[in-house]
Amino acid sequence: MAIALDQARAAAAAGEVPVGAVVLRAGEVIAAAHNLTETHGDPTAHAEILAIRAAAAKLGDARLMDCDLYVTLEPCAMCAAAISHARLRRVVFGAYDPKGGAVEHGPKWFGQATCLHRPEVLGGVGEAEAGQLLKDFFAERR
Repeated sequence: MAIALDQARAAAAAGEVPVGAVVLRAGEVIAAAHNLTETHGDPTAHAEILAIRAAAAKLGDARLMDCDLYVTLEPCAMCAAAISHARLRRVVFGAYDPKGGAVEHGPKWFGQATCLHRPEVLGGVGEAEAGQLLKDFFAERR
């Protein structure tokens, strides 16, 4: 989670919503990314999507079955669907997102009958620091 938090801080420094993600396999970092939606003008450039794309490219496989994703914020519906399609083994997230989250909130994507793959999920890891990064970021803009 420390690497994902570093990525979130890099996102904030770039004027992006501070969310970072990292894909690991057997403890090795395969890919790390942070939000780039504003930089790229791309609403799909969430940290999770970018990390999944980079991991799939590096490993040469769209299936990341033996990989884990660490992300600083509960994934949204788009990212939860990508996680499912990538067949990630485990998702560990920091701050809960009652408004936009889709794992423990909203559609609870992995609990839906139409979900292709259900990873192991662990939420609240590094929650205080991840949440504070988000609070500070938005407080500066209000």
